Amino acid sequence: MIRICTSLSEAGYRVTLVGRKMPGSVPLREQPFRQKRLSCFFTKGKGFYIEYNIRLFFYLIITKIDIICAIDLDTILPCYGVSVLKGIPRVYDAHELFCEMKEVVTRPGVYRFWKRIERFAVPRFPLGYTVNQPIADAFKEMYGVDYGVVRNVPVLQPLTIPVKKEKYILYQGTVNEGRSFETLIPAMKQVAAPLIICGDGNFMEQARALVAAHGLGERVIFKGRILPHELRDYTVNAWIGVTLFENKGLSNYYSLANRFFDYLQAGIPQLGVDYPVYREINNQYPIAVLINDLSPDSIAGQLNRLLNDELLYKELQQNCVAARTIFNWQQEEKKLVAFYSTNT
Repeated sequence: MIRICTSLSEAGYRVTLVGRKMPGSVPLREQPFRQKRLSCFFTKGKGFYIEYNIRLFFYLIITKIDIICAIDLDTILPCYGVSVLKGIPRVYDAHELFCEMKEVVTRPGVYRFWKRIERFAVPRFPLGYTVNQPIADAFKEMYGVDYGVVRNVPVLQPLTIPVKKEKYILYQGTVNEGRSFETLIPAMKQVAAPLIICGDGNFMEQARALVAAHGLGERVIFKGRILPHELRDYTVNAWIGVTLFENKGLSNYYSLANRFFDYLQAGIPQLGVDYPVYREINNQYPIAVLINDLSPDSIAGQLNRLLNDELLYKELQQNCVAARTIFNWQQEEKKLVAFYSTNT
């Protein structure tokens, strides 16, 4: 969101990014756009979603707005209501197939709730974009909307690959269900390198319990939420990145995680899943080892391969460096700015 808001600000738009304030939220850094955090009494569950949507609606209704963009399904209703009342255009920025996430699709009641919202709202957002073509195609098939594709890729920055004193494995991003922590963490018993986890999410408590149950307190290290500039240091100095998803729900199967490109931009090979979008990119630029078997033995075997096969590692690393000039925000932001220029 920082990249999107910065690009639009630099293109001449007055942008406000609205989010929520959590007990563990890190301080906001100054940006070229306005930032607003809404405080909520509830921090999770139904109470939170209801409260946050109400607070978001009333904040938006009293704020001068020319166009409104809903980020994923959990903000779509207040954005829709405010756009109708104010008579302004509305945009849907779909980072995923929300109803097909594991934590939604595996809970029938939760799935029915969000699917009703999706069926109501998405057809009423004819303007939108998402992170890859398979997800755009899914929205077209389900709701007849023609969404563009703007991939969540990092800004291209100068890169000097440092001399790495320690080989560590990095997971960065949301620590949520469906990210294969149930098998990644046990796999670390067979891997002679630490795993650093940067992020937080709805699976954090279970992830910590898995670490304790397998006696991996010194091998798996949780850093929690950290600021972007600090995260970049962890990424550049990592030996291997991890991008794993269980094949439960189309959102995972059609995913294109931000961290996939963050690792690429940092020049570090990664272990990923052999799903369509990752496979397509990896066929162009082999930057990762992709697997379908997400068992602890399989994960451990491929991590050890990346740790010990110097020839393979160097080849993947060189491909990462070459691919950086193709998969970067300077290329993607052109599509973003063109989208808003056309529709505002």
